[in-house]
Amino acid sequence: MQLRLLRYFTTLAREGHFARAAEACGVTQPTLSAGIVALEEQFGRRLVQRERRYIGLTAEGQAMLPWAQQLVAVFEGMAHAMEAMAGPIHGEFRLGVIPAAMPVIGYVARALLDLHPQLTLSARSLTSREIERGLAGFELDAGLTYLDHEPPVDMLTAPIYAERYIFLARAGGGFDGRKTIGWGEAAAADLCLLHQSMQNRRILDARIAERGLALSPRATADSYVALLAMVQAGGFATIMPDSYLALLPGLSWARVLPFDDPAAASRIGLIVPNRTPIGPLAGAALAVARRVKLPDGFATVP
Repeated sequence: MQLRLLRYFTTLAREGHFARAAEACGVTQPTLSAGIVALEEQFGRRLVQRERRYIGLTAEGQAMLPWAQQLVAVFEGMAHAMEAMAGPIHGEFRLGVIPAAMPVIGYVARALLDLHPQLTLSARSLTSREIERGLAGFELDAGLTYLDHEPPVDMLTAPIYAERYIFLARAGGGFDGRKTIGWGEAAAADLCLLHQSMQNRRILDARIAERGLALSPRATADSYVALLAMVQAGGFATIMPDSYLALLPGLSWARVLPFDDPAAASRIGLIVPNRTPIGPLAGAALAVARRVKLPDGFATVP
């Protein structure tokens, strides 16, 4: 059995589309399709449901997928381990990042590529649950996510910074001249927030519930860019991580207020699967967590 056939299969399962999978593998679509057929013939089982397009994996394909992912990952890990003995690691470093941690991705990228100049970085914005699934399925090398709330299972973790909440509203919207805000007043504002599939929102809901309050936003989104656009257009306010202030210096249209009763900080850090042996890319991720330097505006890990 050829490894490239397993790579075709695992890539097709990840992409869910023949053309995208072929492009990711650097082959033509007929070549990828022929490889899938060859793999099915070797096992004597139909692995992929298809008519004129990809529909999904068969039950046999689903059963085979985690083993195929492990075989591909083991081979790639062996290659990286030998590279590390002979010289610099090269290839693609696949990092999943929660939206709340996007403001630090530049510092993480600099630390990683300074440490391993021949690597390239592919950073994807994902939810914390998607990051865990990607790591378990060998589709990511590391994740940048929350460490304490809904803690990731069977992962090695390395904290980088602590996140606190701020309240952000448009200038002239009734909060000018204020220095702080209370949670009750913030909860009563016309809020736009992340939707509850995002871990930051679930943590925020828990912090609010600790104070006997509840949030009822008038609008939700899955990105902070969308929330900022809603606040800038007027009529909305939001509650978001203070890490975004590093990307928004001199924000003349906004009023940023800390809370007069700050909620407990949330630790954010790098995670890699707790596997033995630890591969060179996982080791690189943990080394980056110790190496990365953030500006003074980021809270240190308690």
